[in-house]
Amino acid sequence: MANHGNIRILCLLVLSCSIALAFEPSPLQDFCIADKSSSAVVNGMVCKDPKLAEAGDFFFTGLHVPGNTSNTQGSKVTPINVAQIPGLNTLGISLVRIDYAPWGMNPPHTHPRATEILTVLEGTLEVGFITSNPDNILMKKVLQKGVVFVFPIGLIHYQHNIGYVNAVAIAALSSQNPGAITIANAVFGSNPAISSEVLTKAFQLDKNTVALIQAKF
Repeated sequence: MANHGNIRILCLLVLSCSIALAFEPSPLQDFCIADKSSSAVVNGMVCKDPKLAEAGDFFFTGLHVPGNTSNTQGSKVTPINVAQIPGLNTLGISLVRIDYAPWGMNPPHTHPRATEILTVLEGTLEVGFITSNPDNILMKKVLQKGVVFVFPIGLIHYQHNIGYVNAVAIAALSSQNPGAITIANAVFGSNPAISSEVLTKAFQLDKNTVALIQAKF
């Protein structure tokens, strides 16, 4: 009997861990179309009445349109998440199109709620992610058309067009709202600003250099 009791306890522990480690709950119905008109505050978005569902709730057009890369980074991310497709609500997936000008980049950033799998459609990209402390190993590859690369959840990663022509990639993410934290913007462009004392010590820079960098963001 003691063994059976231990097995039951083990099963409960495994089940508890599985629930605790889940990032987004599995849907309990066919779909939960986001009701953007609701003012209710929930972890996600409120469902509208399923009887009011229509095909347009699961539809997006415009992914074929190139993004405007005339900016300092030379890239443009076009998101397709629950904000664009209400029918994605609770389904735990989203998509982005990324356009890169020649030598443009999607700068180092992280998605706090999603793993990303990226496929190159056109051009040549250098991509990479950095493992966590204390090793901070850079996992880097050069990708040609049709090649796929995975960025694990939460890790800092980037893409850089190393060719003389435009590049395009499509990336799928394991969250309806993966979030994005661009490292430089977050650290040097926070509001209110992180104190210069913290940044000078963290980055081993003098205060004038920190002030110059902060001014750019």
